[in-house]
Formats: sequence, C-alpha cells, structure tokens
Amino acid sequence: MTSKTDGRPALSSELVEQFSLHGRTAVITGAAGGIGRQAAITFTQAGADVLIADVGVAGLEETAEMVAAAGGNATIVPTDVSDRDQVNALADAAIKTHGRLDIWANVAGVIRYMNIVDATPEDVEFITKINLWGTYWGVAAAGRTMTNGGSIINVSSAGGDMPAPTLSIYAMTKAAVSHLTRCAAVELGANNIRVNAIAPGFTDTPMVQSRWTNADGSTNEAERESYTSTRAAQSPLRTIATPEDQSWAMLYLASDASRFITGQVIRPNGGVVMA
Repeated sequence: MTSKTDGRPALSSELVEQFSLHGRTAVITGAAGGIGRQAAITFTQAGADVLIADVGVAGLEETAEMVAAAGGNATIVPTDVSDRDQVNALADAAIKTHGRLDIWANVAGVIRYMNIVDATPEDVEFITKINLWGTYWGVAAAGRTMTNGGSIINVSSAGGDMPAPTLSIYAMTKAAVSHLTRCAAVELGANNIRVNAIAPGFTDTPMVQSRWTNADGSTNEAERESYTSTRAAQSPLRTIATPEDQSWAMLYLASDASRFITGQVIRPNGGVVMA
C-alpha cells in the first residue's frame, strides 16, 4: 500500500487490525479519572464498547462525556471494587449490555503517604481492599465471564519493583498484583484468557497530585515543582509519564498485537528502576 501524497508506504490494514478493538467489550475500573479514564478513551478510539466503573459517579459522568467526544458511548456502572458482589455485577452488566466481555482492566487504586511506624490497621485494610482485593475480584469475575477468551490487564506499579519510602502499604499491594498476574495467567491460559499487567512509573494523575493538593483544594506549587522535578530526574528520559503513555501500553495488551503475551508485567516507567 502506498501513500498518495509522498510515496512512502502507508500503514497496512493488517497492521491496523492488530491494534483494533472493534466489536469488543471492555470493562475499566477506576475510570473516574487518571489512567482509568484515559484507558476508556483510548479503548473507545480503538473501537471498543466500554463499561466504566468507579465509586465516584460525578467523575464517571465526566469520563462518559469524554468517551462520547471520542465517538463512543460509555455505560456507567458505579462499583466498589472491594465488594465481590459488586464486581460480579459489573461483569454481568457487560453481558447484559453487550452480550460479551473481551477486555477487563483493573485500574482502581488508592494511595496514602505515611511511614511504616505510623500506619494504622485502617490504613492497611483500606489500601489492601481496593488495590489487591479489588484486582483479585476483577480477575476472578473476568475469568468466569470471558467464555470466548479475552485479555485481563492489571495495574501494578514501579513501587512494587523497588523500595518506596512512605508508600510501603501501596508498594506491598502492587507487588502482590504483579504476582497475582502471573498466577492468573497460568490458571486461565487454557481458556484463551491472557493476563498481563502494566507497572507505571510516576504518572501525572489526580491520585499522585493529591501529594501537593492543599486541604482547600488549591495547589502547593512549590511542592508540585519539587516533587515532579525530582521524579523526572530519576528517569533516564528526564520526564514523567502522562495517562496517555499508560493507556497505549494497555491498548497493546488488550489487542491482538499481544496475542502471545501473557503473565508479563510491562513497565512504562521511563527506565526509572535503572537510574
């Protein structure tokens, strides 16, 4: 195939098709903002029908508007991922709405900054129930529902690969998510279900922005500049990630382009663990 404008080869339809999600149904948790929101938009742009889930309905409505602007139609399903019954109902909603489930992205996650000696049982329970239990229930629900195979994408973290001071609970749960990914890939592979994860490095999302957001909602600009510049300096690329950077990796894992990839943790972290 040749371009009519400059004589260079154009993208072949076969190549484009490998990354297409046309006709597929995707569930994305944590879709009220950040990486989850961008994944919903990117999957829509690739042709998927999306169900978006989170506890924040207002955020989901904003995401649905962005999906509509991208040419799609998102189904909103308010969901607390720490509740197994609600996660199962989310999987059922995919079947009821679109008659199939092909892609499940476990993006929902929370973070709290604290020293180990200051953590309370409530801190440990809250973070673990969302980050780990929520991912576990999502994998289980998708595994039961994907009768014709599919792709499950978990979200781990660079914090699960290396020490993360003041983030010990978060890092612990994300390390567990990486290993859950490998276990699930082995169990579900016979059903043609691929299970992979991304482990993002520092990404400019509302979750990390909470570090420099004051109680009144204003931004502590000095803290923001200090923290982001420090994080950028840790990467050989000397920059930080955007939600779009993470969603492209997720698109690859959701698509047929990664048909022989399972049990892997893809690390869009800007090389931070090598710096």
